[in-house]
Amino acid sequence: MKSKISILASLLLIASLASVFAAGGKEAGSTALKVGMVTDAGTIDDKSFNQGTWEGVLRAGADLKVETKYLKPSGTTEADYLKEIGNLYDAGYKFVVTPGFKFETTIFQAQTKYADASFVLIDGSPHAGDYNNVVGPKTVSIFFTEHEAGFLAGIAAALQMKTGAFGFIGGMEIPPVQKFNWGFQRGVDYANKNLGTKIEIKAENVIYQGSFDNVAAGQQIAASMYDKGINVIFAAAGGVGVGAINEAKARAAAGKTAWIVGVDVDQYADGIYSGEKSIILTSAMKRIDNAAFDMIKAFIDGTFPGGKTLNFDVKNNGVGIPGKNPNLSADVQGKVSDVFKQMKAGSIVVPADQGSFIK
Repeated sequence: MKSKISILASLLLIASLASVFAAGGKEAGSTALKVGMVTDAGTIDDKSFNQGTWEGVLRAGADLKVETKYLKPSGTTEADYLKEIGNLYDAGYKFVVTPGFKFETTIFQAQTKYADASFVLIDGSPHAGDYNNVVGPKTVSIFFTEHEAGFLAGIAAALQMKTGAFGFIGGMEIPPVQKFNWGFQRGVDYANKNLGTKIEIKAENVIYQGSFDNVAAGQQIAASMYDKGINVIFAAAGGVGVGAINEAKARAAAGKTAWIVGVDVDQYADGIYSGEKSIILTSAMKRIDNAAFDMIKAFIDGTFPGGKTLNFDVKNNGVGIPGKNPNLSADVQGKVSDVFKQMKAGSIVVPADQGSFIK
């Protein structure tokens, strides 16, 4: 009798283990992981932070077989963000990715309230509103070297145009936007001094609009710059930049010259005005998608760097310009690639501060 009970117990144990493995081995990790995202003010297809982050999460869903879900808050307050994080948590999504500095105080609260959850804060660091950063043991804070991306985009744009006048439109005057500006100016300056270009950037043509959502203001500022003879505008401004893109597209459709340097992601498709023709000369990219994907993969691999602040830069392919762009010649792309390699090797170092460059 004991023998029969023992055999039955063994069979039940084997069946139980088989069901676990058939389900993908929840104890092993990947299929048990539910990855959630809370969007910022924009839409999931905003061609910027929301979209870039979500694309990385979706790639993890396809490649790593994790469950994915995003929620869009009804507003943009800390309470709105916390509510959606709570909704994800209650649904079993205990790995949450959030895009942008507006989540800093939210994640500061969430990493304590949901202590068994893991958080990835892209382009920000948790704090209580006092900017005394506290990255929790299961939180990763990620920043990008915008100045390096801006530098490469500045060189590419200068090389392609050779001569002319450039402008810059920023959104809010915050460090990431400032670094894009300073890096871009340094890239143009490098090209002027080392690569035979003659590009001018005047202080009056470097403007911070003050928001990331005023599309009309972006279009108005861009129109004013183009009217003054600017032929390339670097727009690091979210929705304000969308307004600049719209103005450039309208002018290009009318047969005028008007170029935009995109930001954060490859904005070529957003600049299409006729057939496959686009007014996006190049884009200063943060590989937001790579950051999101890499952190999810690290969690599954057991190497999630909780409690740390990471920098994504040229050395880990965290920033750059698009590998392909019909508006850049092969020669220009080759020269920019050479500069990129020198930056990776450390022989070209781009400072992150303003230095002697115009504001």
